[in-house]
Amino acid sequence: MDVRFLGGAREVGRSALLVNDRLLLDFGTLTGNPPQFPVETPDPDAVVVSHGHLDHVGSVPSLLSGDRRPPIHWTPPTRELALTLARDTLKLHGVSSSGARRGSRDYRSRGGTYDCPFTEEEVRRVTQVSETHGYRERFEAAGHEVTFYNAGHIPGSAHVLVDDGDTRLFYTADFHTEDQRLVAASTARPDADVVVCESTYSDVHHEERRRIEAQFAESVRTTVWQGGTVVVPAFAIGRTQEMLLVCEANDVDCYVDGMGKEVTKMLRRHPEFVRDEESLRRAKSNARFVTGRDGQRRRIADQNTVIVTTSGMLSGGPAMTYIPAIRSNPTNKVALTGYQVEGTPGRDLLETGSAEIDGRMMPVSAQVEWYDFSAHADRDGLFELLDEYRDARILVNHGDRCEAFAAELDERGYDASAPSVGDSLTV
Repeated sequence: MDVRFLGGAREVGRSALLVNDRLLLDFGTLTGNPPQFPVETPDPDAVVVSHGHLDHVGSVPSLLSGDRRPPIHWTPPTRELALTLARDTLKLHGVSSSGARRGSRDYRSRGGTYDCPFTEEEVRRVTQVSETHGYRERFEAAGHEVTFYNAGHIPGSAHVLVDDGDTRLFYTADFHTEDQRLVAASTARPDADVVVCESTYSDVHHEERRRIEAQFAESVRTTVWQGGTVVVPAFAIGRTQEMLLVCEANDVDCYVDGMGKEVTKMLRRHPEFVRDEESLRRAKSNARFVTGRDGQRRRIADQNTVIVTTSGMLSGGPAMTYIPAIRSNPTNKVALTGYQVEGTPGRDLLETGSAEIDGRMMPVSAQVEWYDFSAHADRDGLFELLDEYRDARILVNHGDRCEAFAAELDERGYDASAPSVGDSLTV
């Protein structure tokens, strides 16, 4: 089996793995200014997508430019999430059906613009070539036998097992080995000769989730009691719903704003992909959905309340209104709930106390806290999975310290390495 890393190797973002020059696993975007895309746009016979986060699915519509129409395989929630993200990307960058940025010159690149690699027409084509599958359902893609397994990351997220008849490759994608309120943990460990393993938290031990929840709930309740407002930046997909579940379970009233509202409603249509449908229903009922524009948001920001809003790394969304509105009052609080990629405003705020928000550099006097509500396996979880694959070849990707983690695995007797973007390997 030949594999080529087109992105996501020794980095977090733009995951893309080409198998035997025919089957493409994921095709993501690395968010930033400007965003980055996989180093090559291949012409695969089929595409398999692990889950609906931008760094794994953000560039998929660009694979449908020109005459190319490869089938795209994913779970039902991943399909809906991918389309939601694609439409949001078009809206964010103002890209028309022709690929031109509305109101400006046509800066076409990869079929769209330098910031958006696809057009409205290519997003429409996604629905025409989409094929959905459930967990443990075998299907054929580009001459390979493929099976999805629950990855425990977000609803619909999947480990991907690929069998070309000679070699079995297990692509973990993003996964978690502990239950979350929203989804159950990854437990499937199918036989494999090669494992492409994520390593986001390879040097981190997650604190017990119940303790983190208690600390979060106590902190936000205290801030509201003191007369402050708490803004909880959260990824729209997975994290927003997890935070709504946490708030409901801990008797914390909250607002919810941004794309997370649409995703929450969508997940109610796929109860088989969430851990507890009834809990999600209660969490949705407990949250007040923001329906207005910036005027309403500024009024809400003046209340003593909790606001769960996109974006999780402060790179866009309603957070661009809420953060400026609350930043000058030390009683207020920004409670970050997810991984902050280096170079993002969220990371800058956490490390320096100021960040570029909506094009302006802003010092933030409000308290800034970070809570490890990660949906990724930590160091123990990674070893828990890899312990089942001591005889397999391990290819470490999706992390800030892939080389270091691969070296640790090698010292423990694994056959491990950390490919670079652009590397081609025969396994």
